[in-house]
Amino acid sequence: MLTIGLALVFVAVVVGLVNVLSQADEKATVRASLRQLEGYEVANVRDQELLKPVSERAIQPVLTGLLGLGKRFTPMGYMEKSKAMFASLGHTNTVAWDRFMALRVVLQVLAVPWLFFVLAVWKPGGMLTLAAGAIGVFVLVKGPDAVLKRKVEERQHEIRIKLPDVLDLLVISVEAGLGFEQALDRCVDAVPGPLTEEFARMLGEVRAGASRVDAMRNMENRVNVPELRSFVLAIIQADTFGVSIGRVLRAQAEEMRLKRKQLAEEKAQKAPVKMLIPMVFCVFPALFVVVLGPAILNIMDAFGGGG
Repeated sequence: MLTIGLALVFVAVVVGLVNVLSQADEKATVRASLRQLEGYEVANVRDQELLKPVSERAIQPVLTGLLGLGKRFTPMGYMEKSKAMFASLGHTNTVAWDRFMALRVVLQVLAVPWLFFVLAVWKPGGMLTLAAGAIGVFVLVKGPDAVLKRKVEERQHEIRIKLPDVLDLLVISVEAGLGFEQALDRCVDAVPGPLTEEFARMLGEVRAGASRVDAMRNMENRVNVPELRSFVLAIIQADTFGVSIGRVLRAQAEEMRLKRKQLAEEKAQKAPVKMLIPMVFCVFPALFVVVLGPAILNIMDAFGGGG
């Protein structure tokens, strides 16, 4: 019996040692595999970084640094104003604004090399040196702001031109039995353009949980067009006092058509004044040379021959 007991103890010890050794071997194998996987993951991350475009790996960090430099030396009021202008252009994120600020910093920095080139390399001499340096610096410093302002004005003008037509479609849709938001959806699908893009964004805010009044106020502040502000105010008042939306929309459509007509008449009245400067400085001198040049030459010959 003692021999059998010792044998059982020996077998149990051997089985335990084998189990412990096998577990240790499995843990070593797992650790080696994990080390290989760690190396493989690091290699994958590196390959993924190398697969990114050069603009993202090399240019984006530079733009980020320039953006930080521009924010540091730019007045806070200008930053808020430029962000509002980009919002009026329909940019919902800050990527376009970041690129604009970085480009603005680059162009302002290039003003110094341009002056060095004009004064030390080109050397046109006289007033041409002053004119070339001043014009180049002005374009490099103020050019981005002028282009941005021009784009905002063009978009606002397009919104003012499209607003009467969109309101006519809204009137038809509402009088046909659609709700105001369903009518706006129909306009967004039927009339592409910046105005319907703003309507789509406003509807998205409403569906995300904002009230119609807040969404329309946000649209009004983004676009900053007087005609659209009048339309938003009329709709808000109609909601507040329970006036028929169809009747308000019809009145707004007639008013917007009248304002568009007045805008066209205003531009027609300004056209002669704007044409006066190029005519005086460009057309009239050439006309005088063609018409009066031969007569002046004949007069000079006549007086010269008589003398």
